[in-house]
Parts: sequence; structure tokens; C-alpha cells
Amino acid sequence: MSRTSTSLLASIGTLLLAIALPAAAAPAAGSARPIPQPGDCVILREGGSGWLLKAPTYWLRGTIDRLVRERRMAALCPQIGKPMAAFTRADHARMAAAVPCVTSAADVGEIEVLRVHVRVDSWETPWSHQNMAPGWLFRGQFLDQTLHKGLVIDMDASWLEFCEAES
Repeated sequence: MSRTSTSLLASIGTLLLAIALPAAAAPAAGSARPIPQPGDCVILREGGSGWLLKAPTYWLRGTIDRLVRERRMAALCPQIGKPMAAFTRADHARMAAAVPCVTSAADVGEIEVLRVHVRVDSWETPWSHQNMAPGWLFRGQFLDQTLHKGLVIDMDASWLEFCEAES
């Protein structure tokens, strides 16, 4: 693997941690992450990073509708300038839109990414700020899109985990 690829992967990992995506979304060191296929059940998990609530609290479950491999420019990650607990919905949307991004100007460049179109099947989102600051899932929305069964959302494949299909 090239130095740029290694740096980019490390930068993406740092970004994912910075925006509170669960560690479960990233493969374990040395393991190969399976390549998703249309029809696979996938889940985006959020929350559960506190001292008491360890399991992800909120989620969006869906089925992969299609895969899109594309070249994207990995630019510098946005600097929001405040702690994640103070992020607004617009801040979260800005961070998500920037992916893939890098933390060093030396790593800026074009890379291939795998995007998935996920058809929404079910979800659980917070409706208040009681448990945590709002993240990507809040009040029946994923970022700025109102969730409904059958909605197709374009997202980065690295944000997702595989799951068992609902019966």
C-alpha cells in the first residue's frame, strides 16, 4: 500500500472517530471487510459511546439497492471549531458531505470510493437531547432527509455494518 493510501486510510479513520461513528463500522486490524452486494442488509449505528450506554442506541437499517464506485477528490476535512457535543445538524451534514477528506494538505488527492444506495427499511432515532447531542440520526431524519420506508439514501460504504434481514 502506498504512503498516500495509508495516510488517507488513517485520516478517514480519524474523521470517523471525530464524528462519532461506532468503531464497529471499521474492520478489525488485519481483517478483510467483505464487499457489500445489492440485496445485503446493512445498518448505520449511532450512539452508545458513553460510560453506561455502550451499545449503539440509534440506528437506520436498510437494504443495498446498488453500488457506485467513483473517483472523488479527498480535500482537507472541515474545521468546525467546536466540540462534537455542540455540533448542529448543519455541522454534521457538512462533515458527512466532506467525506472522503484528509487532515494533512500533503494527502489531498483523488481516490476511488465505494458509495452505496441504501433503501430504508426501519430506523430508531432520538427525539430529544436527553441521551446525547443530536448526530446524523435525529427526529426521524438522516442528516437533512426525512426518513420513510423505501427512501433511498446515498452514503459511503464505510459507514455501514452488515446485519440480518428483518423477517
